[in-house]
Amino acid sequence: MTAYKSDFLRVLNERGFIHQGTNLEGLDARAVKECLTGYIGFDATAKSLHAGSLIQIMLLYWLQQTGHRPIALMGGGTTKVGDPSGKDEQRALLSDDNINGNIASIKTVFDQFLTFGDGPKDAIMANNNDWLSKLGYIEFLRDYGVHFTINRMLTFDSVKLRLDRESPLTFLEFNYMLMQAYDFHALYNRYGCALQLGGSDQWGNIVNGVELCRRKDGAEVFGVTTPLLTTASGKKMGKTESGAVWLNADLFSPYDYWQYWRNTEDIDVGKMLALVTTLPMDEVARLGALAGAEINDAKKILATEATALLHGRDAAASAAATAQKTFEQGGLGGDLPTIGLAAAEIEAGAPVLDQFIAAGLCLSKGEARRHIKAGALKINDLPISEERLLSAPDIVDGAIKLSIGKKKHAIIRVS
Repeated sequence: MTAYKSDFLRVLNERGFIHQGTNLEGLDARAVKECLTGYIGFDATAKSLHAGSLIQIMLLYWLQQTGHRPIALMGGGTTKVGDPSGKDEQRALLSDDNINGNIASIKTVFDQFLTFGDGPKDAIMANNNDWLSKLGYIEFLRDYGVHFTINRMLTFDSVKLRLDRESPLTFLEFNYMLMQAYDFHALYNRYGCALQLGGSDQWGNIVNGVELCRRKDGAEVFGVTTPLLTTASGKKMGKTESGAVWLNADLFSPYDYWQYWRNTEDIDVGKMLALVTTLPMDEVARLGALAGAEINDAKKILATEATALLHGRDAAASAAATAQKTFEQGGLGGDLPTIGLAAAEIEAGAPVLDQFIAAGLCLSKGEARRHIKAGALKINDLPISEERLLSAPDIVDGAIKLSIGKKKHAIIRVS
């Protein structure tokens, strides 16, 4: 393992964040001598980022924790264009109102990880629409287009992927890498920003920005990327069978978030503890080395620490308590997804499959029927063998527990 002198790169290296860098020795020396300003760009395509963005958020967290200034750059401008990196097709374009609403929602997540303010090390939330929207097309081509060659742009993975699959790549999207390079140039001139961080799929875009700052500003700036993060089974981080693991609580509850990390594959526990928690590395190593039934204790700690960072310690403790009550004691945890039914509706006969759909446990009756055949659809922890109606005997202490297998649960509160 490389012995870095700066706290920033030492922490990133120890915790497994570093994949590539443009001049890591030079960056290390600068980080020892001065307070660096570094940024990561996030496009505002939805009201929330998902857990796949968590690694990048943690990079900004550690940048600030080791004495430097982070910039969370919101892509108010680039979201109007679309990043082709890792995409098979052009994404839908959003209106200004949609984009601004998404940015406002996303900022609530960054508030949990970063300290914003006016101090020299306080985080900044910038919006690249502030400068991209003011660019004149002819002036941009004349002043910046000359620094990019089509030959080189065609070699980038983000472009090659689309061309190899014969997927259309619009000229609009092709401009994205020029705009991202311009972001680095703009942030250097506005804030003295000398570092861009990002995922490995952004390497080509980052190198473009480093090169543009050298050509236009005569400055040495730096780029660092993180490894492409997948689970041991090859799944992308931040995705589940039922969809994205959103970071905003109104889209993905703290309980569900806790459960997502609780279900981490055994072999990934140590890696995830290093990346998405702030536990000391000696404790990470101890927990990651647990085996057999003890690895479940490490998973619970991972889930609680990750949830506490995002949603607060109280929400994490509540989620952990709900999980224990639900899974270990067979009870009805208060944080489970809940729907309501009137007692009269149950007396009249409420179709059980409809309730599983209403609770979000199944997407369709066909899916629910497949779970019945597999013996996985349960009422009050007991499998049912056929479609039926809910009835008064199903009500226990004013509630009915719905389950799919061992991990998906919901509650019907009867009034």
